[in-house]
Amino acid sequence: MQGEHWDVSQSEEQSGTRLSFHCWPSSRLEATRCVAPIGALYTPLKKLPPNCAPPSALQYDPIRCSTATCHAVLNPYCQVDFRTKLWVCPFCLTRNHFPPHYAENINETNLPAELIPQFATCEYELPNVPPAGPPAFVFCIDTCAHVEELTELADSIQQILNLLPGDSLVGLVTFGTNVQVHELGFEGIPKAYVIRGNKEYGPQKVGQLLGCTGTSALGNQMNGAPPPPPGAPGQQQQQQQQQQQMPPHESSGQQVLRRFLLPVSECSMTLESILEDLRKDPWPVPSDKRVARCTGCALSVATSLLDLALPRSGARVMMFVGGPCTSGPGAIVSRLKTEDIRSHADLHRNAEPLHKPACEFYASLSKRHAVGGVKAKGAKGSTQAAANASASSMHVVDVFACSLDQVGLLEMGELVEATGGLMVLGDSFGQSVFKESLRRVFKTYEPDVPEDGGQMQMAFGATLEVLTSREFKVSGAIGPVSSLGKKAPNVSDLEVGCGGTNAWSLGGIDPSTTIAVYFDISNPGTSPLPEGKRRFIQFQTKYQHSNGRTRLRATTICGPWHNMPQEGQKSAPPPPGAGGFNSGMEQPNPVKMSFDQEAAAVLLARVAVERTESEDIADVLRWVDRSLIRLGAKFADYVPDDPSSFRLSPEFSLFPQFVFHLRRSQFLQLFNSSPDEACYYRYVLNRENTANSLVMIQPTLLSYSFNGAPQPALLDSQSVQPDTILLLDTFFHVVVFHGETTAAWREQRYHEQEEHVAFRALLEAPQADAQMIMDNRFPVPRYIVCDQHKSEARFLMAKLNPSVTHNSEGAAGAQVFTDDVSLRVFMEHLMKLAVQS
Repeated sequence: MQGEHWDVSQSEEQSGTRLSFHCWPSSRLEATRCVAPIGALYTPLKKLPPNCAPPSALQYDPIRCSTATCHAVLNPYCQVDFRTKLWVCPFCLTRNHFPPHYAENINETNLPAELIPQFATCEYELPNVPPAGPPAFVFCIDTCAHVEELTELADSIQQILNLLPGDSLVGLVTFGTNVQVHELGFEGIPKAYVIRGNKEYGPQKVGQLLGCTGTSALGNQMNGAPPPPPGAPGQQQQQQQQQQQMPPHESSGQQVLRRFLLPVSECSMTLESILEDLRKDPWPVPSDKRVARCTGCALSVATSLLDLALPRSGARVMMFVGGPCTSGPGAIVSRLKTEDIRSHADLHRNAEPLHKPACEFYASLSKRHAVGGVKAKGAKGSTQAAANASASSMHVVDVFACSLDQVGLLEMGELVEATGGLMVLGDSFGQSVFKESLRRVFKTYEPDVPEDGGQMQMAFGATLEVLTSREFKVSGAIGPVSSLGKKAPNVSDLEVGCGGTNAWSLGGIDPSTTIAVYFDISNPGTSPLPEGKRRFIQFQTKYQHSNGRTRLRATTICGPWHNMPQEGQKSAPPPPGAGGFNSGMEQPNPVKMSFDQEAAAVLLARVAVERTESEDIADVLRWVDRSLIRLGAKFADYVPDDPSSFRLSPEFSLFPQFVFHLRRSQFLQLFNSSPDEACYYRYVLNRENTANSLVMIQPTLLSYSFNGAPQPALLDSQSVQPDTILLLDTFFHVVVFHGETTAAWREQRYHEQEEHVAFRALLEAPQADAQMIMDNRFPVPRYIVCDQHKSEARFLMAKLNPSVTHNSEGAAGAQVFTDDVSLRVFMEHLMKLAVQS
C-alpha cells in the first residue's frame, strides 16, 4: 500500500520478491544518502497463490520485445493499443506488433494470461526445447569412514532409492585410497573399475579407463576388456553372443548410460547389494599418518561420468565425505599427523601451502566445459569462462560432510556455489541432521499442486537475467551464482558481489533458493523525474524442471519514484525542541515510509559476508557500524547534539537490533568456529529466503511458563528465569532450555504424577513446537535439550544480549560471562554518534 504505510511483505506473497525500499529516490545522490543497499531478494521457484500467477505453466513461447538489447517478456505493465494491435515495452519503450494469432483475438475483454493485471508472474513451458529426460544421481561414498558410519550411510541411501522416481538414473562411486566406479549394468557379480586416486581425470580419460571410448561394438568387445586369445572356443562363443546383444555403434555417453548410469527401477537390487557389502578402505594406515582419502579425484571422476553421458541434462553428484582430503588433487592437509589442518590464523598468514592449490582445483571443476571436458582458458571472468561455467551448471555438486574433523568445505565451496549445490555439515551419518536432510533433498510437491503435484521440487541448469528501466542499472548479485558475462546496457560500473553482468548461472535451485540483486540508480538528478513515473524490474529465470522440460518464469514488478526537494527548497534544521532534525517536513518522506527493515538487514548482511572474503573482519565491522550511524543520521528524528532526543520510526526501529546481532553472529565473528563451519554458515545465509536469514541473524526466543500461553521473549539474558522453559531457534540449532527450578522438578519426576498434569504439559509444549520448526527446514537443525548451568546451555547463552554480565550488580536474569557490549550500550553509542552535528 502506498501513502502513510506500506505492506512490505505483500510483494513476497505476490511475486516472491522483497525490496529494501519500495519507493526509490530519483537521483543517484539521494540514493547514496539512503545508505541501506537498494536491492531485491528474489525467490525464483516460490509457489505463488492462484490469484497472483496462472495455476499451471503456459504451454507456449513467451512474446518478447523486438529490441536486440532488451528481449523483455510481455507483461501486465505494457501499454497495449488494441486498435493498432501494438504493445509498448516498459523497459526500452519500443513499440512491438503482436503476432497474428494474438492480434486476431485480443481486445479489452479478452486478454492472454500474461496481460491479466494481477498476473505479474507467468511461467512458460518452452515447447521448442526438447525434453532432457529424467535426472541422474551419482552417489560418491567415502569408504575411509568407520564401519558404523558406513552402515548408517548405506542405510540412508537405500531409503533414498525408494523415494526416487523409477526412471531416475543412478550411479555409484566409492573412494578411499583409490576410486572405484561400480558397473551397475553388469549382472551376476559386483564389478567395479579401480582408478588411481593421485591425479585428476577429465571426461575423455575416464571414458578410456572405463572402456567407454565411443567405438563400434566390434572394437569394444567384452565391455572394454582385451579380446580373448584365439583358439578358445568357449570364449569365442561368449564373445559372439555379446556382439549380437550390443548395438552396432554406441557413443561413449551411451555406453556409460548402459553400464554405469541406469534407471533405479532396473538396478536397485544390484545397488542395494553393493551398499550392503560396503567395506572400509582396505589399504593399511600407519599409526603416525592419516588415511589416504582422494576426495578431489573422486569428484573429477563423477563429474566426468556425467559430462560424458548427460552433457545437457539435469544431474547431481552427491558427495558423502567423512574426513579431509589427504591424497591427490584437492588435498587440504598432509597425511602426517604431526601437521595440523589449516585454521583461521594459518589462512590469515597465508601459511597453508595446500589451501590455494585445492581451491584452484575445485574451481577448475566448476569451469569445466560440459562437452568433451575442455577446461576454460583465458582470464578469470572472461565470457568464455563464464559460458563454460554455465554449461557445467546442469550438474549440481552437493557435499554432505559428517565428521568431527574438518573435511575441506572451504575449498570445495566455490564448486558447490557455482553449481547451485547443497551443503550439510554434521557430526555423524547417524544423526538426524544428516538423515533427514538427505531425505528432504528429494522432497516433492504436494499431490494437489496443479501440474507439478508429486514431482520433485529440485530444478537444474537455472539462469537468471534481470532487466531494468532506464533510470537505474544492475550492480550485481550475491548468492549461489556465477557470472554469464552479459554486458547489457543496464549493467552498472559500480559492482556489488558478482557484478559486471545482468545474467547469472544459478545451477541447481529449489523453492527456497533466494538471490540478492543490487541496483544502482544512474539518474543524475539534475532535473526531477515526471510525477507518476514508474520504475520496472523483470526477473527472467530459465530452468530445467525435474520432469526434463525447460521452463521460463518471468516476474515483473513496478514501483514509484520520489523526487526529493531541491536544495533551494530545503528549510533550515529546526531549533532545539521543535520536533527533531528529520521531523520538520510538512509531508512524510515516502522513501522513509516504504523501508523494509527485514529485507534491508538481509541485503546488508550478504554484502558484509561477501566483503569478508577480501577484507579483514575488523574492517567489515567498522563498515557495518558506519553504515548504521549514517542511516540513523539520515532517517531518525532528533535534535542535533542531543542523544536523548533520538527517535526511530517504526519502519526503522528494529534495524539497529538486527545489526547488533549480525555483528555478534557466526557470520562476522570467527571465534569458536573452524574455517569449514564459517564457510558453511555463510553459504547457507547467502541462499536462504528473508525469513530464514533473519532467524540466522537474530534468533527467535519463546518463553513457556505456568502464567499462560507461550510468549515471544527478548533475546536477552534477563529472559532466563528459573521457573520458565525457553525455546531458541537459531536456524542451525533448536534449543529447549530448562530453567534451574524447572529442571529440578523434572529430575524429581513430578511430571509423571497425576496431580502435576500441568507441569507435564509445560514440558511437552516446547518439544512439540521444536518439532514443528524442524519439520519444515533444510538443513535439519541440530536439536538440543539442556538445563541451566549445564554445559550445553552455552548454545543459548552465547546468543543472548549480555544485559547482565559478571560485572553487573544486583540485576535480574542469568549472567553472561563476556566482555561484549550490551544492546543498551550499543544503542547509546549509536545515538551519540548519529546526532553529532
